[in-house]
Amino acid sequence: MPKINGNEIRPGNVLEHDGGLWAAVKVNHVKPGKGGAFAQVEMKNLRDGRKLNERFRSEDKVERVRLEQKDQQFLYETDGRLVVMDMESFEQVELDVEILGERRPFLQDGMTVTVEYYGEEALNISLPQKVICKIVETEPVVKGQTAANSFKPAVLDNGLRILVPPFVGQDEDIVVNTETFEYSERA
Repeated sequence: MPKINGNEIRPGNVLEHDGGLWAAVKVNHVKPGKGGAFAQVEMKNLRDGRKLNERFRSEDKVERVRLEQKDQQFLYETDGRLVVMDMESFEQVELDVEILGERRPFLQDGMTVTVEYYGEEALNISLPQKVICKIVETEPVVKGQTAANSFKPAVLDNGLRILVPPFVGQDEDIVVNTETFEYSERA
C-alpha cells in the first residue's frame, strides 16, 4: 500500500488508520501562526460508520488504500441479505442489507450498482445517482398555483415521502436523486 504525507489527504481517500479503514469526508488545511501546518481530517469508518476527527502533520505518513470497484447487478433480497451478481464472472454474492442504509428503497430489481471491495470484503454500494420512481399518492394539481419554490408532498412507489413541484400529478414517473432524496425532473 502506498504511504502518503498528512498534507496530501483529500476528501474521498480511503486510509488505513488505527487498525481500521476510514474514508476522508472533510479535509481542512490549517496553518496556525505558531507551529507547523496540519490537516484537520474528518473521517468515517467504512465498517461500522463511526466518525473521527484527526490531525495529521505534513511529516506524518498515512497508508492510502485503493478499493476495487466492481459493477454488479442486483438480483433479489432474502432474509436481510442482498444478492448481487458479478457482470463478468456471473458469480453471485450475498451482502448485508445494512450496507445501503437509508438509500435501500431506491434499489430496484436488475439495477446495476458499483460495489467497492477491500480484498474479499464488500464495504460500500454506490447506486446510480438518478432513479426513476412512480408517484402513488399526492395532492391534485391546482390551477394557478405556479409560485416559485412551492412544493407539495408525494409518496413514491418505494414508500419514500419527498417534495415535488405542484405540476406533477399522481401516477407520473419522476427522476429522483438518490444522494439528496430530492425530485430532479419528470421521467
